[in-house]
Amino acid sequence: MTDLEQFQHPRFARLYERISAESERRGTAEHRDRALDGLRGRVIELGAGNGLNFAHYPSTVDEVVAIEPDNSLRALAEEAAENANIPVQVIAAHADDLPFGDSTFDAAIASLVLCSVPDPRSALTELRRVLKPTGELRFFEHVRSTSRLRGLFQDALTPLWSRVGGGCHLNRDTAATIAAAGFSIGDVDRIYYAPLKFSPPQAHILGRANPTR
Repeated sequence: MTDLEQFQHPRFARLYERISAESERRGTAEHRDRALDGLRGRVIELGAGNGLNFAHYPSTVDEVVAIEPDNSLRALAEEAAENANIPVQVIAAHADDLPFGDSTFDAAIASLVLCSVPDPRSALTELRRVLKPTGELRFFEHVRSTSRLRGLFQDALTPLWSRVGGGCHLNRDTAATIAAAGFSIGDVDRIYYAPLKFSPPQAHILGRANPTR
């Protein structure tokens, strides 16, 4: 097995392409704007998916280096990069082994990806390594609900959903994992919205963090 074979989910990629447009209309696009607002310099994007973030980067960004291990999604991201208003380079790599030197990037963005990486703490530790000491992590992720009943439902559904949903976990405490990976979390908003017409409202977090010195 090559390094990237375990990240290939072509059926889920086709499904994601179909449903993502509805999700954008139902609030996800607005949250992407907030997550990326004010970024500057060279940015690394973890798990670019089909490239939906690219249209939301401000002109103050010099370059985006977007990581996407899934072949099907990466092909879509490459198409999106061609139409972006800022330079975007899409690279085949995975989160646990970023092919960059230490302190390379001014900022990092993780949006709707830490739910699906096999080891989110390891991925965040790698992001911290490639960020400059003065860099900033932006994050927009769906997470486990603070409601006891909803959380238990997510716990029960996650084993099945992760098998059919490209490795997505519904019940991760991503804020705690960000802190455990060596980041100091600043502003963070907890958001509930339904990204799809027939889905229940889901808990999301949107915020900023800096490497702990």
